[in-house]
Amino acid sequence: MIRIRRSLPRFSSSLGLLRPLNLGTVSPVKFYSSKGKLEEEDDVFLRIKVQPIDRQGESLDKKRARLIYQSRKRGILETDLLLSRFAAKYLKHMSEKELDEYDSLLDELDWDIYYWATKNFDTSPLPKKWENSQLLEKLQEFSENKEKEILRMPDLKNYWLKE
Repeated sequence: MIRIRRSLPRFSSSLGLLRPLNLGTVSPVKFYSSKGKLEEEDDVFLRIKVQPIDRQGESLDKKRARLIYQSRKRGILETDLLLSRFAAKYLKHMSEKELDEYDSLLDELDWDIYYWATKNFDTSPLPKKWENSQLLEKLQEFSENKEKEILRMPDLKNYWLKE
């Protein structure tokens, strides 16, 4: 899903400076905390579901390589760290069915994945699709960081089976 702002401020860039254009009467842009819930009259964001690319006939090695990339390059540091470490630990041993489920999970919004993994369902409710997911349970357990490790992006060599 992609979030799109309903109304974006317009800017001019004369002399390389960004400044608001004078458009007459324009209502101010409202900013919201991620902790607050949006009321109906404050509906600033629309959610649009973008269908994932259909990748039929993809080999398991190619799929694993793509999933490694998608786990490491999410765009939000918290999700990057969580998913890249999870992929480094579990991806090399996943069955084809588990890889498909993980692929489907990566199609979700970054913050939704993070909130589901950290069991923060007040902020982002868990959809029925993921309620009985063993993969999500494994990700939730992994996100607890019971070993109290310092989190950093794993080296690429950690993603492959040692021969």
